Amino acid sequence: MRRVRPYTIPVYDYALMTEPLSEAQQAAIGWQGRQGLADTGSKFHYYRMTADHRILWGGYDAVYHYRGRVRAEHDSRPRTYYSLAAKFFRTFPQLEGLRFTHAWGGAIDTCTRFNAFYGTAGHGKIAYSAGHTGLGVGATRFAADVMLDLLSGVPTERTRTTMVSTKPLPFPPEPLRWTGVRLTQLSLVRADRRDGRRNLWPKAMDRVCFGFDS
Repeated sequence: MRRVRPYTIPVYDYALMTEPLSEAQQAAIGWQGRQGLADTGSKFHYYRMTADHRILWGGYDAVYHYRGRVRAEHDSRPRTYYSLAAKFFRTFPQLEGLRFTHAWGGAIDTCTRFNAFYGTAGHGKIAYSAGHTGLGVGATRFAADVMLDLLSGVPTERTRTTMVSTKPLPFPPEPLRWTGVRLTQLSLVRADRRDGRRNLWPKAMDRVCFGFDS
């Protein structure tokens, strides 16, 4: 949809899946209840235990290709898999030697405020929700309700919220877009190495409503 393009970019996310953990390995890490978890880094990992006692482990690298190229070869990135594996064993040293049986990746739609935006097209006959930035699974029910509200044409408590009634700032054109993404990624890595202290670039982005604090 042409009207959505300025607001989103495709960013590639990657994940690993381990082999099933033995009872001894499960006891060693003390992870009860199979909760979904994430760490608190600026570039964070997400992970959860599956019903068959595997660990899904992903995140950290968010790869943007110049001009938003989406290609099948981008779905796999061995160097990211190696990096994810190293960070996995840094988090779970008790599981050293555990094998990874699956690895995959794919593009997610990201917007400048890192959460969804909404609207209509086709003279109000089409509703859309975009820019979920990897948080779409948990937000899809709310998004569906919002889109139904928008199609009805009747204002509701949901459609009056700021997150529904406003749009994120559009991304700049290339090459500024790619440069901005790279600067942001490098700044977030540096912040994580400095106990979360951010440099001027992410602070400036927050001021103009680009990023998590927008």
